[in-house]
Amino acid sequence: MSSRQLAVIGGGAAGFFGAIAAAEADPTATVTIYEKGRQVLQKVRVSGGGRCNVTHACFDHKKLATHYPRGDRWLRSLLPQFDAAGTVQWFERRGVALKTEADGRMFPTTDSSETIIDCLLTTARKLGIQIKTSCGVERLEALADSDGPDAPAHRSGYVLHFLTGRDDGPTHTQVDRVLIATGGYPQAPSYGWIPSQTEPLQRPVPSLFTFNTPGNPLLSLAGVSVPMARVQVVGTKQQQSGPLLITHWGFSGPAVLKLSAWAARDLANCDYRFTLRINWVPDKNEDQLREALGTFRQLHARKLVTSQNPVGLPARLWDAFCAEAGVTEGLRWADLPGKAQNRLIERIGNSQFAVAGKSTFKDEFVTCGGIALGALNPQTLESVAHPGLFFAGEVLDVDGITGGFNFQNAWTTGYVAGKHLGGHWSS
Repeated sequence: MSSRQLAVIGGGAAGFFGAIAAAEADPTATVTIYEKGRQVLQKVRVSGGGRCNVTHACFDHKKLATHYPRGDRWLRSLLPQFDAAGTVQWFERRGVALKTEADGRMFPTTDSSETIIDCLLTTARKLGIQIKTSCGVERLEALADSDGPDAPAHRSGYVLHFLTGRDDGPTHTQVDRVLIATGGYPQAPSYGWIPSQTEPLQRPVPSLFTFNTPGNPLLSLAGVSVPMARVQVVGTKQQQSGPLLITHWGFSGPAVLKLSAWAARDLANCDYRFTLRINWVPDKNEDQLREALGTFRQLHARKLVTSQNPVGLPARLWDAFCAEAGVTEGLRWADLPGKAQNRLIERIGNSQFAVAGKSTFKDEFVTCGGIALGALNPQTLESVAHPGLFFAGEVLDVDGITGGFNFQNAWTTGYVAGKHLGGHWSS
């Protein structure tokens, strides 16, 4: 009797983890990864600035789940099968040590994503997993149940129809089971090749992106950052805190990326046009700022306003705020007009910028939306509508904030789906 044919569509983190788990669950199966691009694991390669933020050092399942704007409770139910601690142990057993940075992000001690890629490729080769690149699937066709005395006690499988005109290979192939781990698609029609599920597709929109602010007077300060700021979408309760970076096009950094994740649908609905409020010193409200400047003014009356920064902001940013507030060169704190001081307080605690668009990057971009979680068996990730069809990774309506959480989703769902992909047939 020939071995079972298991197909994994998508050669990213979730796809490789799923293929490996399937091959370990059924060593007799033939497991094949089909990747549309020319190379596998591309997002792993560029993530974390080429270092690969493998996971986050958060080993409490409840706390870990709070870092996912969508799919938090659903993912939490899967963590007992494979969590962040499982990820660390999985790589360490294969000779890859991870280190934890001050903010909780975990990287390979080599500081190179190639270490993670080599580990996954080596493990796949040892298990006999086949990898086919430049092999995109155009359509997935579910076959009817088989009848007859020799038919296995399961659906007869699926036919993968490949994109034509790419090479001289076959146009289709038949397999027993399929795991879809293609990552997220930015537009709903791109999911059209996937068989329809019991629940409608959750509309895909971008998450983890930066804000474009044309005409922003701070654009000339590109590269300047603050270790902690609070950013808010004016008119909503959506706000986040964290490091903030001024860029050539607007604002980036963890604070902005987190805000874009939690407010992903709201920002898509307003076509990424909104007002952004920034408090550059979030540990102080307006009254506390006024008190801090007043105290500094009394203690340093003869010092120049432009050269003495009472709130610890970068010098170039403080200079920009002074210029906007009308503080002239050579003005001493003792001579600072009340109106100018009020304008300084406003710039520090309540800067507002018109956002008109977003920017996304390979190492940051994540899709909010995708395959509805209610369409799957919550413990196996098998489709309710199509037995033998599994899902993992970003193609699902699960996404996390920056910091290794999206990779953890890939490892967890890839492991769970792959284990059941290679598991016993149900009668």
